Amino acid sequence: IVEMSENVSISQEGNGKVSRVIRMGTRKSQLARIQTDSVAGRLKALYPDIGEKSLFTKELENALERNEVDIVVHSLKDLPTSLPPGFTIGAILQRENPHDAVVLHPKNAGLILNSLPEKSVIGTSSLRRAAQLKKRFPQLEFENIRGNLNTRLKKLDEKDDYAAIILAAAGLKRMGWESRISQILDPEDCMYAVGQGALAVEIRAQDKDILEMVSVLHHPDTVLRCVSERAFLKELEGGCSVPVAVHTEVKGSMLYFTGAVYSLDGADCLKDTMQTVVEIDKVNESAQECVHVGVTANNVSSSALEAAEKLGMDLANALLNRGAKDILTAARQLNDAQ
Repeated sequence: IVEMSENVSISQEGNGKVSRVIRMGTRKSQLARIQTDSVAGRLKALYPDIGEKSLFTKELENALERNEVDIVVHSLKDLPTSLPPGFTIGAILQRENPHDAVVLHPKNAGLILNSLPEKSVIGTSSLRRAAQLKKRFPQLEFENIRGNLNTRLKKLDEKDDYAAIILAAAGLKRMGWESRISQILDPEDCMYAVGQGALAVEIRAQDKDILEMVSVLHHPDTVLRCVSERAFLKELEGGCSVPVAVHTEVKGSMLYFTGAVYSLDGADCLKDTMQTVVEIDKVNESAQECVHVGVTANNVSSSALEAAEKLGMDLANALLNRGAKDILTAARQLNDAQ
């Protein structure tokens, strides 16, 4: 089934003439539209003489490839670490809160996960969340819940199947539903997914005008954290079918990275922390365009990007040397069999 998606066009005018039309592709979900509109708003603030119109197009990367759209806005966590040939991530915007949030059934208002009755059923669509939370809260039961944010909230509120559901805090905030958040899960309870909370702008790699235009949206701290996280996942050969979790932080000139892999039931876990120096304020030393795990960031220090990518790879290899491959292979096989 090919999902239809809306295509918002932005035309930039300068010196009395239209220089080009920027066509932005988005999926039809409410969250996808909100995310795309936020990027369009940022671009319009930077390039004031722009107008907007709406079209419809088909599957997003195909539309990019066929030159039907110029920009596609994604949740970065949904983008694979290896993009198809000819595409690149031209901008990663400042990250929202990357942590997961607990949304309670109205009857459980005022509680947190630890105070819910024993055997309460918690809904989550994520193997990563389920693996960590099963280990952390063994008195609770975890079941799959499908659908977009609207659908999952409706299932929670209108039925009695779930005591609570776990969702990304960033998505709830972008939808204006922060009031539904009962608890933000800290890293000790549940580390987040690679790229979670960050928006990515995907473009054609050869479209230098568009690259230059969107690259001003790059947020250097977020770029370095996400490049490191994506390098970690790529080195592990992980994906959404295995429980891989991360926590990154930039403090001064240091990038700190904690990464972990889990069995599906959370019983087996390998976790480690590493850090590296990243000189964010250093000017880009290379005129050469460099791509790091699908991200082109010419306005971010190339030495800092290289250090961030190496950190993610080194951390992954440290876990692989301790047996992460076996845990991930078993998790993948078990998930495929279910």
